[in-house]
Amino acid sequence: MNVRDDTLQASALTTDAPSPAVSRRLRVITVVATFGGLLFGYDTGVINGALPYMTDDLGLTPVTEGMVTSSLLLGAALGAVAGGRLSDARGRRRTILTLAVLFFVGALGCTLAPTTAVMVVARFVLGLAVGGASVTVPVYLAEVSPAERRGALVTRNELMIVSGQLLAFTSNAIIANVGGESGGVWRWMLVIATVPAVVLWFGMLVMPESPRWLASQSRFPEALEVLKQVRSEARAEAELSEVSALAVKDEQEKLGGWQDIKSVPWVRRLMFVGFGIAIVQQITGVNTIMYYGTQILTDAGFTSDSALTANIANGVISVLATFFGIWLLGRVNRRPMLMVGQLGTTVALLFIGVFSLVLPAGDGRAYAVLAMTVTFLAFQQGAISPVTWLMLSEIFPMRMRGFGMGVAAVVLWLTNFVIGLVFPSLVDGIGISSTFFLFVVAGGFSLAFVKRYVPETRGRTLETLEAELRARFSS
Repeated sequence: MNVRDDTLQASALTTDAPSPAVSRRLRVITVVATFGGLLFGYDTGVINGALPYMTDDLGLTPVTEGMVTSSLLLGAALGAVAGGRLSDARGRRRTILTLAVLFFVGALGCTLAPTTAVMVVARFVLGLAVGGASVTVPVYLAEVSPAERRGALVTRNELMIVSGQLLAFTSNAIIANVGGESGGVWRWMLVIATVPAVVLWFGMLVMPESPRWLASQSRFPEALEVLKQVRSEARAEAELSEVSALAVKDEQEKLGGWQDIKSVPWVRRLMFVGFGIAIVQQITGVNTIMYYGTQILTDAGFTSDSALTANIANGVISVLATFFGIWLLGRVNRRPMLMVGQLGTTVALLFIGVFSLVLPAGDGRAYAVLAMTVTFLAFQQGAISPVTWLMLSEIFPMRMRGFGMGVAAVVLWLTNFVIGLVFPSLVDGIGISSTFFLFVVAGGFSLAFVKRYVPETRGRTLETLEAELRARFSS
């Protein structure tokens, strides 16, 4: 089937407009599920402002500082593969409910942690939830969404992630200004995350299961009932016919786990592409800005309080850029968007390194570095991050979609873990300029990988895309 046939097939399913009730139901499902993204963003962003205050109370060294930051990332790596496997076996909805409980327990554990060891363990638990959510929520949204709205709806999760990070940056600044230097002010920063965890749990109690997961379990009548909630009746029946045919084919091939990665060549090649997309997103160095942004700005010349406030600009630009990225995804192809984002972030990192090296300490260098971090995040959050999570939720076969994305997300989170762990030591050892120059070199390799290996996914139903990728990577 060629691309023109794919587009015609997708168009055939979109000729009848959904009723207002159907559109409203789809919006509610998207809002509730993406509270997982909000928690993902808040729990990864809050450490940015909490860490300086936590350092004094818990007696952190550069090594234990890296452990506190990166323990969440190690948990996320395990949570991604476990969450993906669980969501394939038990369902997307049930997995998200479990993750909501982990978010609550982890956030409460961090808030009450009396020692560094307890904090590291609690952050690891929180990481399990973050990793599971990073896989399960995009897959759930991709499988519920109509083909023509999949890009916009799946990337709402990315919007909620950056909104969670902005909420963390803003609440950190407010709490720091109100609480000042009082002991334990960081605990108030961390406890806020328990509230959206409760909202997510109660909300998912009344949400439907993914229709494609139900079909993969041969529960076709239930899948049709869910599709009728989010499609017109005629389209729901037509879509179920396509989904059920693929489910039968996947069942015959027994797709669904590690054995397929080893023994099925096209799945193995597809996993290689997924791993590459995951690594590309992380080696831009985005999470050095997310986790250590306040310290980067302090090193550039801001005072501690000014850096906390200035860091809000990073959160604001992330949200605005994600809005723009969602709009852009409906109008341009994914692959060139990823390449433009990669080019923009690489250039911005180059200038951060140059400014840190050649400009004298003071306001000039501080605001120049801030301008480049804002530019970096505009390209990262407006192009690279939305496309990354969207493509990872699209490219894997239906019966192993959660597992495939989970394994790719393990690679993403382990890359994130290594960068988060070594970044403070790199800056301490070779300086901030040389550290960012390393990211610039990595950006060049990333651009070459995307150009050569990454396929285009826009304009296809998930079933059509699976057939196309099967044909492409089997040859």
